This record gives sequence, C-alpha cells and structure tokens, in this order.
Amino acid sequence: MFLTFYILATAFPLYVKDSMHGNQQQMGLAITIYVVGGVLGRPLSGMWADRFGKKRMTAIGLAVFLIACIAYFGAKGMALFLAVRLVHGISYAVASTASSAAAASLIPRTRQGEGVGYYSMFMSIAMAIGPALGLWLWKDKNVDVLLLAVCVIAALSLAFALGMRVTGSKPELAQPEENVAANAGSKKGRLHWSDVIEPKALPISIVGFVVSFAYSSLSGFFAAFTEEIHQTHVTALFFVVFAVMIVASRPVIGRVFDRYKEHYLYYPGIALFAIGMIVLGQAHSAVAVLLTGAAMGIGYGALLPCFQTLAIKLAPEHRRGSATGTFFLMFDLGYGVGSYFMGMIASFSDYRVMYAGAGSIALLSVLFYVLLHHRRRAALPVPEARAKTA
Repeated sequence: MFLTFYILATAFPLYVKDSMHGNQQQMGLAITIYVVGGVLGRPLSGMWADRFGKKRMTAIGLAVFLIACIAYFGAKGMALFLAVRLVHGISYAVASTASSAAAASLIPRTRQGEGVGYYSMFMSIAMAIGPALGLWLWKDKNVDVLLLAVCVIAALSLAFALGMRVTGSKPELAQPEENVAANAGSKKGRLHWSDVIEPKALPISIVGFVVSFAYSSLSGFFAAFTEEIHQTHVTALFFVVFAVMIVASRPVIGRVFDRYKEHYLYYPGIALFAIGMIVLGQAHSAVAVLLTGAAMGIGYGALLPCFQTLAIKLAPEHRRGSATGTFFLMFDLGYGVGSYFMGMIASFSDYRVMYAGAGSIALLSVLFYVLLHHRRRAALPVPEARAKTA
C-alpha cells in the first residue's frame, strides 16, 4: 500500500509536467490533492477502525484504493485526474489507519517501540524504494505501464489484507464500563471532535506534521533537483541509500525506545535529518548527495517510529485506532501542505533555496517538541510518567 503511494508521489508530478504540461505548482498539487483526501478520511477512519474492526476497514479501504488505481486509466483531463486523486487519498487514509492500528494491537505493550518500529520499517522501505521504482517506471514516459504496475501492487495489498488475522475482541467491547457509557452517550448525540481526534496523541502528531512538511521536498522534487545540478545518475541510488540506512538502524532504534526515553531518539534524529537536508541543498557532487541521503535515512528512520509509537502509547488502549488516525492525519497534512509550499518556493527561487528552507523547518520542530511534549513529560511525577509508557 505504501509502495503504491510513493511510486505515484514521485512519478505523478513528472506525469503532470511531461504529459499535461503543468508547472511546478501543479506538480505539487498532484501530491497535495491526494493528501487532502487523506486529511478528509483520517478523522473518521480511526473511529471506524475502533468501532467496526481493523481488518474489515483495512479491506474496505484497500478495495476502494484498487478501484481508484484502475480509474486513473480513464482520467486524462486535469480535473478528472485530481478528482480520482482525491478519492484515492481518502481510501488510503482508511486503509493505512486501520492496518496500522491492527499492527499495534498484535504487539505486546512491553515491546511497542520495537514492534511498531518493525512495522514502520516497511513503511520506510516503501518510502525509499517507491520513488526509485516510480522513476524507473516513468523512464519511457508511458503512463499505462506505470498504472498497470501500481494496480498489481494494490491488488496484492488487498489480498494480503484479506489474509490478516487480527485476534481479540472488538476494541469497544474491551473498554472500561465508564468509557463504554461515555461512548454510548456520544453516539446518541452529535459527533464531537474528540470522537475522531485523540487529544493525547495530538501534541506529538503536531511535531510529526512539521517534520513531514520538511520531508515533502524529497519525494516530490528530488528528481527535478538532481536534474538541475546535473546528477541525475544518482537519483534512484539516493533513495536506495536512504532505505538501507533506515533498515540497518531500525533494530537498534526500537530497542532504544523501549529501554530509554524517546528524547534519545528524537534529538539526534532531527539533527541528522535537518542538517542533511540543508547540506543537500548545497551539494554539487554525487558523493555529497549520497552522504546526505545516508544521514537523513538514519535520522528519519529514528523519527517516524518514535512519533508513531508515542501516539499509540500515550492514548488509552481502546483508542488506538483514533490515535493512529490522529498521527497520520497530521503527518499527511504536513506532507500535502508542504508539497504545495515547497513547489511555490522552488518556483520563486530554486531547489537549493527550497532544501535550505526545508532543513530550517525541520529544525523548527525542536521548538514544538520541547513545548508540546518534552516539558509536559518532564512535569509528570516519576511514577505517572512511567505508567504512561508502561
């Protein structure tokens, strides 16, 4: 599922540029409108996963996801293309939220950091392999070949989802009595924002929003950047290096999270990611580009599972679906809004300025992390702080 997302996130901006003769802002819009669909689908998807079952909502989301992939064959005009992208984004939100919540429910609480780390490792692998595969599929500028490949991958994703075994009772049946009563009351009245957004997961999700905003400059514009600096031969290799460093560091990262505080992952991770982004904007050689890819791979590989695990651990167990939906809502929103604004920066200046700005924005997340998470955790009494992550 994530592989399909990142293949199209890289190839579709080039499709808009080469086949639809769009400008840089329209290239960014090809990503942004998809994420808008995700933002629309995220709030309800977490609640639906909690109420109707994680496997069922994963399968429904992936079925619509596959239909949207097929619909691209007939979406030749820009308006219809963007409409299909919107529906595709909504289905992605439902499927990814439900499947992530399903994964979290299968992992022992004492190993949440390690388990969610392995799950998000495959997300990260898709994030790294997808852009390279998207560029390879688009090398002949044949959209039919590109779409056929993503349809096959989406169909495989649906088949795997139907084979999932999510054990245990429905989450709402396992809630404490007071939570059941509260939920019953909310169902009788109008939908409240806290029914779809998990408040305890929101602070760390906002930090994820800022980091995702900065990351959007990579998948959507990196190919155009390497073309500008005459280093197109390392475009695909950059994402491979990025993926290798994520995979190589993941076992250590998961264990560090479970044994120590999350600060031991966040601060080194954001430093590597942000500095790597800034240096990338000044790179002139293939070696420099690949070294920044390695640094950002380690940094981003530490940040994503750290954020996702915290969102789940800080929320009540029966609200894991909503917590996952909250995290991905903010993460997708950052990715979508960032894609559009990064395209604007590039159109008014150049890609070097864009990457310098992206690195600076990533560093800005430190301020949000300290104010919204670190200080609050430090203010908790020791027993309560431990209980929050027990």
